[in-house]
Amino acid sequence: MEGKSIHPGFLILGTIIVQMGLGTIYTWSLFNQPLVNKFNWELSSVAITFSITSFALAFATLFAGRLQEKWGIRKLIALSGFTLGLGLILTSQGSSLLMLYLLAGVIVGFADGTAYITSLSNLIKWFPKRKGLISGVSVSAYGLGSLIFKYINTTLINTVGISQTFFYWGIIVMIMVVGGSLLLREAIIVETPINAENARNKRDYTVKEMLATKEVYFLFIMFFTACMSGLYLISIVKDIGVQLAGLNVAAAANAVAMIAIFNTIGRLILGSLSDKVSRLKVIASTFFITAIAVLTLSFVQLNYGVFFICVAAIAFCFGGNITVFPAIVGDFFGLKNHSKNYGIVYQGFGLGALAGSFIAAFLGGFKPTFIVIGTLCVLSLIIAIFIKPPNHSKKENELEDISKAKLV
Repeated sequence: MEGKSIHPGFLILGTIIVQMGLGTIYTWSLFNQPLVNKFNWELSSVAITFSITSFALAFATLFAGRLQEKWGIRKLIALSGFTLGLGLILTSQGSSLLMLYLLAGVIVGFADGTAYITSLSNLIKWFPKRKGLISGVSVSAYGLGSLIFKYINTTLINTVGISQTFFYWGIIVMIMVVGGSLLLREAIIVETPINAENARNKRDYTVKEMLATKEVYFLFIMFFTACMSGLYLISIVKDIGVQLAGLNVAAAANAVAMIAIFNTIGRLILGSLSDKVSRLKVIASTFFITAIAVLTLSFVQLNYGVFFICVAAIAFCFGGNITVFPAIVGDFFGLKNHSKNYGIVYQGFGLGALAGSFIAAFLGGFKPTFIVIGTLCVLSLIIAIFIKPPNHSKKENELEDISKAKLV
């Protein structure tokens, strides 16, 4: 069969190339000020574009699984890559905020989210016994793409200008994602205990069945908290360094690179670790560390060292959470419908991207927002300690009794 006719190394390579191309959208902060300078727009009006992108990315994951069933993984990823690149290319010709929101926000975000979750889920299905490690490889490639293109897009902006940068960026990303899609193959789920950490209590849930469990809502709260803590930090880390730690602009800017580095390290280390120890213990540890870090930013007099330790800790834990949660969803609800099921939980990413900014605007500052995040981390820590996969053994026993009765 076609799904078995390719070496696993090519599947991993293709996913890495795709994810690196998708991760380039995290360089958006580089474009804010140049767009302000060119079009005389308000900085806040330009910056909201990335919030729209993030929300559209998360929203797309609700539909990606169904689109994959209809078109197949290669065709869907290729089409997403083409749409993503085209959205950036057309942005190079835009001259209004509305076009910026529609092209760089809605279209780019939707295409990115569609390819992100399906390529990630497909690779996890190919390697069910190494879900944590494989998640780490995939999402680390996403982070690596943002780190590499931080320098590529900076160079392009300085040499060819902001509009032409969108054009070249779109071309490069289109080639990467479409090219990577050619190495992908649809995973085949074999209905055997090999796909289960606990075969007795494990089965593949549909979205409807998953939503009938209480566990999915607990996972959503946890994922929302993890995403809000990381994404809020990413959006304001430079300002925190200047205003709370008293750093100069150049020193504070180093935190941006530090986030990218520790975010990627967290994805690799914690993803692999979660295959060896309980994933929920890993998640509980990240919430404990994040709570300490954000509360330190709120109550402790900051200096250079304390500031960067807190930033590194939050970025490390955020990267790990983004990696481990796809595997946890697979552990809890099976792999057959993973794209759809994780798409539901992944809405915590889009809401988390917006929540931090709204809470900060409502409460009036960094410190109150970090206190809220710290409180949510403590709540999520408690959930992580006590939550267990859905236990449907009672239902299975009832079905077995019915089957035996029929045989009698």
